Amino acid sequence: MKNVTDSFVSLGHWPSAGSFGLNTDILATNPINLSVVIGVLIFFGKGVLSDLLDNRKQRILNTIRNSEELRGGAIEQLEKARARLRKAEMEADQFRVNGYSEIEREKLNLINSTYKTLEQLDNYKNETIKFEQQRAINQVRQRVFQQALQGALGTLNSSLNNELHLRTISANIGMLGAMKEITD
Repeated sequence: MKNVTDSFVSLGHWPSAGSFGLNTDILATNPINLSVVIGVLIFFGKGVLSDLLDNRKQRILNTIRNSEELRGGAIEQLEKARARLRKAEMEADQFRVNGYSEIEREKLNLINSTYKTLEQLDNYKNETIKFEQQRAINQVRQRVFQQALQGALGTLNSSLNNELHLRTISANIGMLGAMKEITD
């Protein structure tokens, strides 16, 4: 922190610069540059991020609505199956002596298949929601990371000398490799 204050104080001590000076000490000005870049990214990236999240929210809500409609259809099927079940029970009363066991098996199969269908639809809905949420999170992360990286690289490219530039690139490649291992 002392270096940063010294860099501001030292601006007035340069006789060749007059009242305005340029600090060429990269290590002293780098935190300032980074804070400016991060501020710009937050200011301009907020709208893009908000739009992305709104679009993703609408897609997820549409998926939920579709799943609810499918669930409603499954409930209708369940009601129809129950109506058929009631009808089968009435017929079973008529033919109880001859075919009671066969009708009972049909009833159980009908109930089981309907419950399995409902269960599959609920599982599909939940998987779709989880998938859409994860995809939205990944897209937002990727866009924010790309924008931050592009801004930082632009700032670094304009203010670094060749040797420091090569060291910075090597460090960033190492960090990206570590981040890739974490996400994999």
